[in-house]
Amino acid sequence: MAAHDERRRYPVEKSDEEWRRQLSPEQYHVLREHGTERAGTSPLNHEHRKGIFRCAGCGQPLFDSAAKFESGSGWPSFFQPIEGAIGTSEDLSFSMRRTEVHCSRCGGHLGHVFPDGPQPTGLRYCINGVALDFEPHER
Repeated sequence: MAAHDERRRYPVEKSDEEWRRQLSPEQYHVLREHGTERAGTSPLNHEHRKGIFRCAGCGQPLFDSAAKFESGSGWPSFFQPIEGAIGTSEDLSFSMRRTEVHCSRCGGHLGHVFPDGPQPTGLRYCINGVALDFEPHER
């Protein structure tokens, strides 16, 4: 299954072969095939420095560290993305109705958003760490 709506065009588009050359097998599985990394395996769960979380596929800034919180879910969680950085679509896989989150620049699957996060948004963007790169702010 592709990581995005095949009819939708994205600013960054690559062939399947190009994505496979660029990404690790785990990144490819998550970003391009709607995969999920095992809970608790991402080093980004414990990332507490100030900085920006970027899409591992295209480098687009997705989340500011100020929006990260400890959800206890086993995946990096954020209450708000950077404006315009993500898109959403309905995910009906596994006999559930969920809202999938994808990069608005390359269409890469990032995770899902749930209505059980903290204020001010009440949302929890539950994101696969392997789909992210972290860029710390310089001191």
